[in-house]
Amino acid sequence: MNNAGLYDAIIVGAGPAGTSAAIHLAMKGARVLLAEAKRFPRAKLCGEFISPECLVHFRRLGVMDEMIAAGGVELAETIFYGRQGRSLRVPSEWFANGGRALGLSRAEMDRRLINRARMIGVEVLEEAQAVGLIIEDNCVCGVQLKSDGVVRAYRSFVSVDATGRGRALVQYAARHKSVRLERSRKDVQPLSRKRASLVAFKAHLVDAQVARGCCEIYFYEGGYGGLSGVESGLSNLCFIASAEQVRKCGGDAERVMHEVVMRNRRAAQTLARTRIASEWLCVAIESFGRRELVPADGLITVGDAASFIDPFTGSGMLMALESGELAAEMIARRLPQLSVGESFKALATDYQARYNERFSSRLRMCSLLRRAAFAPPTIAHLVMNALNISERVRRRVARATRRTSQHSLHSGALH
Repeated sequence: MNNAGLYDAIIVGAGPAGTSAAIHLAMKGARVLLAEAKRFPRAKLCGEFISPECLVHFRRLGVMDEMIAAGGVELAETIFYGRQGRSLRVPSEWFANGGRALGLSRAEMDRRLINRARMIGVEVLEEAQAVGLIIEDNCVCGVQLKSDGVVRAYRSFVSVDATGRGRALVQYAARHKSVRLERSRKDVQPLSRKRASLVAFKAHLVDAQVARGCCEIYFYEGGYGGLSGVESGLSNLCFIASAEQVRKCGGDAERVMHEVVMRNRRAAQTLARTRIASEWLCVAIESFGRRELVPADGLITVGDAASFIDPFTGSGMLMALESGELAAEMIARRLPQLSVGESFKALATDYQARYNERFSSRLRMCSLLRRAAFAPPTIAHLVMNALNISERVRRRVARATRRTSQHSLHSGALH
């Protein structure tokens, strides 16, 4: 195994959370290595819904013009359709005054973010697979990466797991008996090998009859799905179904679409004459909610590796960008102390406290909405009727999926 240089931070996973952290750290003068197992551009299972607040992050990251030039579709509202076709509208401007959401493929968005990271001095390694950690005195001190058939050791003061729900670095940490994985909160989901109860699918479509300028969300027994336009005249369909339903369909994604998703009346209309324009992507989902933010000394998590929020809220991309920026802020603040050998504990405490301030309330709200989405048809119908009675209530519930505590809003740590 070859040894490489020393970095302030090594980030594994070049999705929006990882690149956000890398870019913000580099803009603060940090030495950053960003490693990605795939080569860009690459397709990614995702709803591909970029909420209006994300555009503010793109400006801070210096990629706003590139994102607009990518040719995505402006989305003025999201329409939720109950199982029997009853609808509920949420305008995009509720999340940002006069704002519009954007439908853009992950292939295009991620490519522009990683190019920006390179431009400002982040060392980027594509097709570099994390195969282990460097652990000394019970502390993560770097990452082992395999590229071109060679394993190299890269050392850092902080390592960041941005590998999504798979949490690759956390899994490697768990294999070391000398490393004690922390669980600081009761609501944190432990590492699990239980059988996944849900399966997610995604593909690009042609000739989908989605309403112009809309993201449509369909609820049906055992799951939900979303459909919206992206660049090049395509539409993105991303949906979740129960593992039992998927098994009954023989694991055939298109069959699941026809036999499960299209039980929703509106979905049956929009997808009736569509054709599949890409390969189906598929991933198993064990659970939603919180994961451990600091699973071991020297290691923190961001994005889906830290929390997996329900896709139907449309706030997953926002949480990824936000958590990456927050991690960068906390790391940059403590780097001078870490570089002279001080304890990682202060960084861990800061990051956990600020993360909880920013995200805990929205995760709780999304948990409540998830229960309604998966409730029996009668209860789900009553919830949708209740939300339709008052626009004010709908607006408050929608904003609660993005809510930040008042203390965090006025703390001034992030601008």
